Amino acid sequence: MSAKATAVSLMLCISAAVIPAQKTLAAQPPQVNEERIARLPAGRVSHVTRSPDGLRIAWVMTQPEKVVMVIDGQTRGEYDLLGAPVFSSDGRRVAYSAGKGDRQLVVADGIEATLYDRIGTPLFSPDGRSLAYAASTGDKWSVVVDGRTGLAHDAIGAGSIAFSPDGRRLAYAARMGDRWLAVIDGKPGPPCGEIGKPVFSPNAQRVAYAAERDGKWRVIVDGEAGPQYDGAGVIKFSSDGRRVAYAARDGGSQFVVVDGKAGAHYDLIAEGDPVFSPNGRRIAYAALKGNKWRVVVDGNEGPQHDGIIEGTPTFSPDSSKVAYAALNGGKWVVVVDGKPSTEWDGIMAGTPVFSPDGRRIAYGAQKGDKWLVVVDGQAGQAYDAILENSLTFSSDSRRVAYGAAKGRRELVVVDGNPGPEYTVIMNGPVFAGGGLTYLAAKEGWLLRCTQ
Repeated sequence: MSAKATAVSLMLCISAAVIPAQKTLAAQPPQVNEERIARLPAGRVSHVTRSPDGLRIAWVMTQPEKVVMVIDGQTRGEYDLLGAPVFSSDGRRVAYSAGKGDRQLVVADGIEATLYDRIGTPLFSPDGRSLAYAASTGDKWSVVVDGRTGLAHDAIGAGSIAFSPDGRRLAYAARMGDRWLAVIDGKPGPPCGEIGKPVFSPNAQRVAYAAERDGKWRVIVDGEAGPQYDGAGVIKFSSDGRRVAYAARDGGSQFVVVDGKAGAHYDLIAEGDPVFSPNGRRIAYAALKGNKWRVVVDGNEGPQHDGIIEGTPTFSPDSSKVAYAALNGGKWVVVVDGKPSTEWDGIMAGTPVFSPDGRRIAYGAQKGDKWLVVVDGQAGQAYDAILENSLTFSSDSRRVAYGAAKGRRELVVVDGNPGPEYTVIMNGPVFAGGGLTYLAAKEGWLLRCTQ
């Protein structure tokens, strides 16, 4: 149900992915202040990236005989090659890999770093203070952290670099000869046949990874190996770091292992599951047995369904509720604590979404060839599309906003009231400072819109 932008033109490429949505009479748009940030440059666009805070945007633009990075509408330097831009979690910093002739480097906050033969995708620490990436000189690879080059290896696992949540620790997978090992805080671990990406606990005190030896996988937590299986999935820590869970495979069955204890066996555990509740006391996952899916919460199976949408189940912020989207006989429903919603023709990917206080819930729903947002069981105005990943609550849980498409124009809807129409909504909406902010494009300008 997701869509991907293609690099055909500026307007097409930076448009948020949309999902098709009934024409209704438009309400009077609310007052919106539009601040012109920059005139949008022309060129072929790729690698469009939006900052996590919803307030910035960057993309790679190819022009005749040059490639440039565009950040918030401003062009930054010319290179022979550019990788996708990466923002820090607070949106204040941006970094990307760049090529100069046959050499590569990382550019962070407009400053060029050391040239290497090859460069991996840069990664900011969660607090945004540190930057790490894999780099090679000759046939040796190292991890570079804040300009300091680490140990030399024969390879660094793609996407394996991980910061602890406090940004003070670093781990990654590396290869020496034909053996892989986990490097944690600069110290190499025991050699293995294969190794998964290291994962830190939320309190940064613990670290775990999956390791394969002689065809069997074990999850290593703080240096201690768990039971061996034929395969191991993504490792999850509870919020307090005390509990560990992951999906495992043995023979033809899959199951969830929590604190070293294997649960019931199924034909398949959904990718990315299980999930802990925010308070760490509960756990849920989607599982397939035969041709039917069910959601298992705290070891208890729910009703059977034809399908469960990816990314669910999800817990409310107060951990009291569980929600997921399910398919039954060609119709989709949102199930909250076992109670199904009205039937729909589709449910938007990335939803349902709980409000911060856990008392409200919203999701995108399809009716015929139109889409709408349902908030607390009440269906809103239908549109030609709802913008993907745009549905959001305010911090006090009182307000709801999302992006929508109407014909070939896009707009932001706040508390059911449609705003002015633009060529494209480029990022947001985001509730901040008592108001609402989003980026939009109109008449060739990048605009910061507030209301």
